[in-house]
Amino acid sequence: MSGLFLDAGLLDRLVGQARAVPRLRAHHNLHADLSAPAHRLLVAMEPDSYVRPHCHLDPAKAETIIVLRGRLGTLIFNDDGSLREVCEMTPGGAVIGFDVPPGVFHSIVALESGTVFVEIKAGPYAAPVEAEWGGWAPAEGQPGVPAYLASMRDNLAG
Repeated sequence: MSGLFLDAGLLDRLVGQARAVPRLRAHHNLHADLSAPAHRLLVAMEPDSYVRPHCHLDPAKAETIIVLRGRLGTLIFNDDGSLREVCEMTPGGAVIGFDVPPGVFHSIVALESGTVFVEIKAGPYAAPVEAEWGGWAPAEGQPGVPAYLASMRDNLAG
């Protein structure tokens, strides 16, 4: 194989996949498997998809996101859940992505349907431990998620 071109058709298919699943998020891995030393993936995310605030405690697991389509909001939290910083990212805009160091609580919110971004972080995959989740935010699937997601969106709008 000579490689994979990351073209509009691939992004369109990924957006279609995200819209068709309950989490409203779909990944296209560019790395071979979960044991790969670097995880590189395309992610399509719809506005009602919830990414619980989290951090990566492994000192090698900084996370980089670069927006390819749509609008993505980033929220950075203090350890107690108070909001430290917010930023809207768009392709070709003033901010196109972010790089968050290990140990920093963060989350993202799709602000436009059809949002697609590149995510890069060190592998291999390790399931998050309890300390990596923002305990002050509801877990995915919990009753408080819609209200918390709305508050994250409100913080990005204000």
